[in-house]
Amino acid sequence: MLEEKLKELKLIHIAEQLDMWLQEAARHEWSYNDFLLKLCQEELSNKQEKRCDLNIKQAKFPYIKTLESFDFAYQASINENQVKDLAKCRWVRNGENLILLGPPGVGKTHLAVALGIEAIKQGYRTLFVSTQGLLTSLAKAHSENKLEERLRALCQPKLLIIDEIGYLPLDRHGASLFFQLIARRYEKGALILTSNQTYSHWGDVFGDHVLATAILDRLLHHAVSLNIKGESYRLKEKLKAGLVTRSETK
Repeated sequence: MLEEKLKELKLIHIAEQLDMWLQEAARHEWSYNDFLLKLCQEELSNKQEKRCDLNIKQAKFPYIKTLESFDFAYQASINENQVKDLAKCRWVRNGENLILLGPPGVGKTHLAVALGIEAIKQGYRTLFVSTQGLLTSLAKAHSENKLEERLRALCQPKLLIIDEIGYLPLDRHGASLFFQLIARRYEKGALILTSNQTYSHWGDVFGDHVLATAILDRLLHHAVSLNIKGESYRLKEKLKAGLVTRSETK
């Protein structure tokens, strides 16, 4: 009977574990207050975990990576304490930006995903997009006269992660659409951007130095930049496997 009533109240998790909790209460001689408090804590914890898992799925990460699995020893150019401080997500709350620069394979996307997951754990809605996927969706929305609707949707997540800026050059229309998104989120929503290009080359990436300057002006106004200068993790694995030698990489 009690189990059924708990399920009617949608307290599914504790309903399924009721016998175990009753045994624990008897073993430790918990008071009624302590027993109810522990049940509520367990149910809330379970709901929060499920909500977090759902939000991680909705963020559309390409894979799941954590800060614990990042090899800071291999990428000595990164300040581990600084990254751990970023994981507290004060900058997300304040609508600031984080820009990760470096050559391919050094862990930029890993860090972006890991910090995105930390933001979700702290209750911030997050969305991950590749630059190419973003521009394709914006161009499609523009052609269907739905650009305003799409821009509004991309401004809803508190944290938007845009991956791989600079891997492919943008045409002028794509650069204009990108600028509109950056301008719309300016000082309202936080961004993580990853790029293999230094800022001095962004004029070439966007095909317009004036537009690139306008984009950088907004991005860098409230931003932290991390420049990763280490070797590719993929190279590390090849070296470990003996597929290449150190001399071949020079």
